[in-house]
Amino acid sequence: MKNRKISITKFDFARLKELLAVANEFDRTRSDLKALAAELDCGHLVESKDVAATVITMNSRFKIRDLETKEEEEYTLVFPADADFEAGRISVLSPIGTALLGYSEGETVEWPVPAGKRRIKIEKVLYQPEAAGDFHL
Repeated sequence: MKNRKISITKFDFARLKELLAVANEFDRTRSDLKALAAELDCGHLVESKDVAATVITMNSRFKIRDLETKEEEEYTLVFPADADFEAGRISVLSPIGTALLGYSEGETVEWPVPAGKRRIKIEKVLYQPEAAGDFHL
């Protein structure tokens, strides 16, 4: 992933920082925790009511397209306790989940995988809690 400025709601930021604090009490060496912390460090904080409806926030549902295979998939970005890959719910601590946080429709996301790099394009944010007025999710 290249350095970028992501938009993150203050509500999501606080919950993710809390998640990191609790997880770090058990294991400070986990690369997934370090990756999420790095993403949060480059985040631009916004009020929930002010985040663009096209930005992937926590509990957003979106459609992505793999730029190599051209396959399209639909996912929801969730907290680790709610993750279920088979049901399309990916954890914010997964490499793809961390990479997608704060990106918008039309943007291309790239992150390292064991075989090299994977590139996907965010085709559409299908549901974003903030845009729907669901500020409690």
